[in-house]
Amino acid sequence: MRDAMVALGRQGIESTALVHRHSFSVTTTDDVFNADGHSFHVVRTGLWARLSFAPISPTFAWQLRRLIKSFKPDILHLHLPNASAFWALLLPSARRIPWVVHWHADVITSDQGVLMKLLYVLYKPFERALLKRAQAIVATSLPYRDSSKSLQPWINKCHVVPLGVDAKRFIPNGTLATGPDKSAVGESSSAAYDDQPDAHTHKRARSQQSWPLLQVLAVGRLTYYKGFRYLIEAAAKASNIHINLVGQGDQEKELKALATSLKVQDRVTFHGVLSDADLAQQMIQADCICLPSIERTEAFGMVLLEAMYFGKATVISDVSGSGMGWIVDDGITGLKVTPADAGALATAFEQLDTNRDELAAMGRRGKEKFNDQFEINHAINKLIEVYQQMTPKRS
Repeated sequence: MRDAMVALGRQGIESTALVHRHSFSVTTTDDVFNADGHSFHVVRTGLWARLSFAPISPTFAWQLRRLIKSFKPDILHLHLPNASAFWALLLPSARRIPWVVHWHADVITSDQGVLMKLLYVLYKPFERALLKRAQAIVATSLPYRDSSKSLQPWINKCHVVPLGVDAKRFIPNGTLATGPDKSAVGESSSAAYDDQPDAHTHKRARSQQSWPLLQVLAVGRLTYYKGFRYLIEAAAKASNIHINLVGQGDQEKELKALATSLKVQDRVTFHGVLSDADLAQQMIQADCICLPSIERTEAFGMVLLEAMYFGKATVISDVSGSGMGWIVDDGITGLKVTPADAGALATAFEQLDTNRDELAAMGRRGKEKFNDQFEINHAINKLIEVYQQMTPKRS
């Protein structure tokens, strides 16, 4: 959303954001950030609690009403899933404004327990009412639009607008640091485990290698659907990789325990949450980026765009209906593997490790695709086309 606001500002379109605070608090903050000579207003409502994954923010409706009165928007752009967006249905001032609904993901209940299924029974009527009321719906990829049961009744007003990345986020003061000599990364953690023979174990002895371990970067919330457990299991099957895992979440302790139990803790580094600058350094040092998510909750995969910007090959789980497989071209910009399959991941890393020239070529082709399709201005131009269908052009 921040990247989109900045890119819209470059084209003379003003925007204000209403979001929730990241951490629990009863207070609301008014923030201003500056970029490209423009100032952007962001109101963060107090996050009082969470019910399952849904933020509870009693002041959201009042803040929405206040912003509509003061900012006088021409369009209300609602991002789903988000239960707080349902307040727009009840506010007369919101109902007088054309709506765009940005559909980031379905509410998926299959692997999230009975509570989630019961809550979705309550959530679904409001979701349908919001979609019915919207003038336009934006889906982030063609496969996700076509596989979403929730969107099918409204398919005639759906527009496919891929997410985009503003590369300037990774270039502080206009200069991207090159980072330390990558040849040193992972050299101290190159031991192979002969007591765990496997068909995927790297066939060359470490002493005969002319390059270090394949540096695999994974970025995301440490939760079940991201599939990071299979990535760690792949490290036990392929002694040629070192995993750098960026993020935090409810499975952090479990994943660290798994790495220890599989005796790969020296080849799996947990970095926690990183700043954009530090994440950029990890991208620079990586040989490839892996997104091993196991279900459609991973609707798109922004980290794949970031990887392509940095010219890195990608390895993904080929989840049916997810946008991941739409972003990555198998054998061209990266590799697709069977979801929830540690052996398939290990095989993919073996393939990339043994052909470093092709690994680099995939990265270059990914960079070209990023420039052609996923740089933020491509997404914003398509979004503006959607806006222009709803409101007259300004003189």
